[in-house]
Amino acid sequence: MERERLIVVGGSDAGVMAAMWAKNTDPSLVVDMVVKDEFVNYSVCGAPFFLGGEVPSWEHLAHRTLSEIEALGINVHLNTEALAIDAARKRLLGRRADREEEMPYDRLVLAQGATANIPPLPGLDLDGVFTLHDMADTLKIDRYITEHQPRRAVIVGAGYIGLEMVEALSRRRLDVTVVEQLPQVLPTVDPELASLLAASMEQHQVRVLTGTGIQAIESSGAGLSVSCEGGERLAADMVMVVVGVRPNSSLASTAGIEITRGAVAVNHRMETSCQDIWAAGDGVTTFHLLLGSSYLPLGTTAHKQGRVAGINAAGGHASFRGVVGTQVVKLFDHVVGRTGLKEEEARRAKFSPLTVQSEMMDHKAYYPGSSPLRVRITGDEVTGRLLGAQILGSYGAEVAKRVDLFALGLMHSVSVDDLNDWDLSYTPPVSSPFDPVQMAAQAWTAAWKARQG
Repeated sequence: MERERLIVVGGSDAGVMAAMWAKNTDPSLVVDMVVKDEFVNYSVCGAPFFLGGEVPSWEHLAHRTLSEIEALGINVHLNTEALAIDAARKRLLGRRADREEEMPYDRLVLAQGATANIPPLPGLDLDGVFTLHDMADTLKIDRYITEHQPRRAVIVGAGYIGLEMVEALSRRRLDVTVVEQLPQVLPTVDPELASLLAASMEQHQVRVLTGTGIQAIESSGAGLSVSCEGGERLAADMVMVVVGVRPNSSLASTAGIEITRGAVAVNHRMETSCQDIWAAGDGVTTFHLLLGSSYLPLGTTAHKQGRVAGINAAGGHASFRGVVGTQVVKLFDHVVGRTGLKEEEARRAKFSPLTVQSEMMDHKAYYPGSSPLRVRITGDEVTGRLLGAQILGSYGAEVAKRVDLFALGLMHSVSVDDLNDWDLSYTPPVSSPFDPVQMAAQAWTAAWKARQG
């Protein structure tokens, strides 16, 4: 009897997870993984830390080597582009070099991820202008810095990748200007915390321009000139445009698979609208526990979705429960994280939000090295339910751990006051008898009760 064949399209987080978990679920399954380039299972999330010199070699960004993946019994087809799906005949048309080939499958997982947003800016094709979304981009940027020794950089976009590249290029001794069209840096957190991040960048000699759009990038002598709305021109030796991503969904769309908000529509089993085709990762919709179906591309989500898709494609039973939008970023000496909803997001979702900010030390003040944490909790004013949280603190102050505590609470629909009952660890060098998460919950509850009279 001929063994059944699963083809996974994509070799990053979701694709590798799908292939591995499928093989683990059904070892008899033939698993082929089609990868459009030569980089399989590399952590693009780690690219800024390689470009900044903290990770000494780009090879270290590999979660697993090609040989390690192949040792699991997965057939990896590098430099192979998926061109079309014939769902009726169960064929994937692929191209390697100049040769096209039909690959038969019994089941298919699409894990093509996303691609960098490219705004309609003149000059994006000039030498010294870059996006950052894959390993090819990463190596191109590193090679340019090494060969040209640029002194001035302009970063367009102050989201997570933009801020990480601010630090990376500063470490490479470039003078950095970051330009953001919105009124604040890192718009995924509230202005009260974003303003502190902007101040931190300025203390590190980074110029921050918010509320500023870009009109064009032009050659100027031996360098570049970035024209801003309002007339200012920024001189640069390199420009990075990092303004978000959009899902890769054209392969699915042309095959007749349902698309929602530009992404492949999937259910909790990661099934698409087409029988025997699953999808996962940055190219698909996700389920937000507070908002319902949404699009939120994150590496953590891609890993979880890939696992579920792989298990189910191999005949197993798994369900993707959903996310609450938990994210964290390090910038110089600070770490900021968020989970759940900001107040404005909660209001749009028809909650009745109340946000309270507290400040406390990350551990007992008498133990050396304590530093302040700024914690913003958003809860529902009618029910007391936890809706979201944001934390800004020093690197090393357990910001990520504490954001994760709020995320756990959101996953279980707890009230803000419920956090006080949690049995959390304590020793003076790392916390307090009531953890700062709980002290912030107490501050929110007090404000909530005061508003209720």
